[in-house]
Amino acid sequence: MRLMPHSRGGALWRFFLAAVIIISATAATTAVAGLLQFKQLAADISLTPALKHAQVTIPSPGDPQTILIIGSDHRAGAPFNAANTDTMMLVRLNGASQTINVMSIPRDLQVHVPGFGQYKLNAAYSLGGPNLLIKTIHANVFPNLHVNHIIDVNFGSFEKLVNAIGCVYSDVDHRYYNNTALTGYSSINIQPGYQKLCGASALSFVRFRHTDSDLVRNARQQDFIRWAKDQYGVANIINNKDTLLRIFGANTQTDGDLHTTDGLINLFNLVAFSAGHTIKQVKFPAYQLSGCGTVGANGATTPCYLSATSSDEANVFHEFMQPTTVAAAKKAKSAGKSVQKHSAHIQTAGLVADRADGRAQASALSRAGMPVYFPRLIVTGSNYCSDQTSQCPLEVPSPGSYPRHYTLRNQGGHPYPAYRMTLAINPVLGEYYGVQGTEWQHPPLLATPSETKMVGGKKLLLFAQGGKLVDVAWRTRRAVYWISNTLTSDIPNAQMVDMAASLSR
Repeated sequence: MRLMPHSRGGALWRFFLAAVIIISATAATTAVAGLLQFKQLAADISLTPALKHAQVTIPSPGDPQTILIIGSDHRAGAPFNAANTDTMMLVRLNGASQTINVMSIPRDLQVHVPGFGQYKLNAAYSLGGPNLLIKTIHANVFPNLHVNHIIDVNFGSFEKLVNAIGCVYSDVDHRYYNNTALTGYSSINIQPGYQKLCGASALSFVRFRHTDSDLVRNARQQDFIRWAKDQYGVANIINNKDTLLRIFGANTQTDGDLHTTDGLINLFNLVAFSAGHTIKQVKFPAYQLSGCGTVGANGATTPCYLSATSSDEANVFHEFMQPTTVAAAKKAKSAGKSVQKHSAHIQTAGLVADRADGRAQASALSRAGMPVYFPRLIVTGSNYCSDQTSQCPLEVPSPGSYPRHYTLRNQGGHPYPAYRMTLAINPVLGEYYGVQGTEWQHPPLLATPSETKMVGGKKLLLFAQGGKLVDVAWRTRRAVYWISNTLTSDIPNAQMVDMAASLSR
């Protein structure tokens, strides 16, 4: 029985896949067209058998719904003890809410699986499939959880899906490399920097786990969803719905209610009220238990478990279930259109001046083909990754990674010069942040700023998720530059803003 595989990596892109199917219902403009589309979707989903004895609560029409999305390598008809899951995500749809709430539950969470004993949470799936997984979550994590639908997606279709949507521009935070033959983890070879990731590369990126914790991987997958959603858009979903539906149907198992036209209409009527709403990522309050990876006297290695307090779990469940208000959504919308004053001067709290290393990075980028800017201020305790000093870990010699200049192509194939500086706060914890520059003035990542601020004479574009800044950008007449936060958004908002304001040529 394979309960805790090394290289199996689930991906939160499965929520995007499910969202593709859900939002595609907006293409139905008449009752007849809608009914035909629902019948076709039911037929597509029925390409795989319904999950047997699914422990779900069928909702009444119009009621809020909670969906459990599972990313697994399970194939329909095969026993679950030959399958694994690395992604367990809850999605909350509420017609009264201004957001679609999404929360990932870590696979490494320490739980007591009913009838089996202590394991990591993902083992419950291998031991008893989705029903035992729900029972385990209910018994250990969220006692008030009622799942209305289950969507179990096999990651075998991932490459086809990513290619079908035209690949995904991704903000890669550091050098990713691994050779399966040497470590047993999945192979990967991706350079740092903003770039288009297609099929195999995208799958490797979201599956990567070799030097990361479960928390860092979940954060990377959340970012991938955001990039895909912002880039692809509802219009493209509708235009390509037939292809996406076929991919979805051939690689997905659901509860029996979603095999029926009535069940789909009930879900889609609710989603119609959520179309166009933002995704609110609710962070699970997990922490790493001590002793991770230590070898005991008997030679056994201590598993790397995550845990959370009961009070924290109760609080985050309340946040996940709570709909956002209309008033709050209107305030956020107006903020996105305004220019806010921050400070006439750049602050230095939590930051330190490092002009020498910044200049050294810029010097190494002398052939970037564009003006190179670096921040005069960096996070206290962080360091630039450098090929010259091996400041950041590289599992294979990789000249040109730290820093890196390269050619970035837009959707039409037009080439633009680009560069990436990588900084590390704590490589062991996967805490990297970056400085990106490119002459492609309007990449998808920077399409919808949350707000703008004037700081240090610069008009900064701020991009927030869940109240935390993930990117802060600044445009010149020739190029655009931005500071990318760590995957787990460890850098406080004020420091993100002030680093971007300190960008100097």
